[in-house]
Amino acid sequence: MDEEKKIRVIIAKPGLDGHDRGAKVLAFGLRDHGMEVIYTGRRQSAEKIVKAALQEDVDVIGLSCLSGAHLTFFPKVIDLLKEKKAEEILVIGGGIIPDDHIPILKEKGISEIFGPGTMMDEIVTYIREHVRK
Repeated sequence: MDEEKKIRVIIAKPGLDGHDRGAKVLAFGLRDHGMEVIYTGRRQSAEKIVKAALQEDVDVIGLSCLSGAHLTFFPKVIDLLKEKKAEEILVIGGGIIPDDHIPILKEKGISEIFGPGTMMDEIVTYIREHVRK
């Protein structure tokens, strides 16, 4: 990416999941690493997440889920991005996601899943290396 243009990221909590500590930690960590971060808050629909991502012209959508609804909401975000012809937006996920669900999510278009305990530097490096130029 152009060094002058900061990477823009939306962090979102889809569905009825009310636990947002990890999402907030990620938002602050990415901001501390020089990214522009928008946190949409809890209980967001896939439609609202995609609408906000397009309005904010983000490079990355970070989805966080602890409620078990990741197999529903994460692919819905991907589908809506495809409908809007915004597939260049990198979509990553995190939260409590069973290992056997990760390949399913990646097959649906989620670029990477980061579980609890992932080091911030690993996430930052991944984003910087995978944001489409």
